[in-house]
Amino acid sequence: MAGGTTRTRVMGILNVTEDSFSDGGVHLADPVAHAERMRAEGADIIDVGGESTRPGARRVDPALEAARVLPVVEELSGRGMQVSVDTMRAEVAAAAAARGARLINDVSGGRADPEMFAVMADAGVDVCLMHWAAEQFGDAAGSAHTPVTVVDDVRRGLESSVEAALAAGVAEERIILDPGLGFAKSAECNWELLRNLDRLPDFPLLIGASRKRFLAAVRAERDLEPQPDIATAALSALLGAAGVWGVRVHDVAATVDALTVAAHLQGGQRG
Repeated sequence: MAGGTTRTRVMGILNVTEDSFSDGGVHLADPVAHAERMRAEGADIIDVGGESTRPGARRVDPALEAARVLPVVEELSGRGMQVSVDTMRAEVAAAAAARGARLINDVSGGRADPEMFAVMADAGVDVCLMHWAAEQFGDAAGSAHTPVTVVDDVRRGLESSVEAALAAGVAEERIILDPGLGFAKSAECNWELLRNLDRLPDFPLLIGASRKRFLAAVRAERDLEPQPDIATAALSALLGAAGVWGVRVHDVAATVDALTVAAHLQGGQRG
């Protein structure tokens, strides 16, 4: 999955949680039906998560996270979908990979669980390492990024995660990186990162900007009601034109349309 085609992949978000910031509780009753809708709309990957990472969220019991995630991963994989598991726990990642997940998406960049890199290596699947400097991961800097320092901060943090992954035996070609927009970063920091993606380590990049506050604020500048899915689609088109590996989104249909328009303007088709 990592590397290969230059077409920007669309990762559809499937939160099987009660408290995610945008759609907590919405898809608990029938997550498979929502995954099928996203696949029909053009999602390349379905990212299944059972624990909210919104600001102020409390960690859930590992058994509850596994109970939420594993049956969904197994069902979607059995239906032929490319499935990612969004987890910071090595035990959940290992069990999800055994049930067909082809990507482990760890928003802590492997820092929340000391066993995560070993699991990633043993599973032999693609991995996404996100940047999240936070005190709960032993980072005293916490949210001390500034627009002047954030690009270098994120670059160094991602390099550290990559080094640890490689040392544990994760194959270099399996690694995808995520700059962690909105995770202990201000709106100004998010924009600075997006303007400087070429300064980050030379690995495929997954961008998760969907419905983040800094995009919702675009309309607020004109005293209009926020419509973050519109801003997300616009950003996705620009990222697709720039050759970004993937975008992680809630509104798959709008994002696929935006990426298709961008591809046509570049003289081709999205495929």
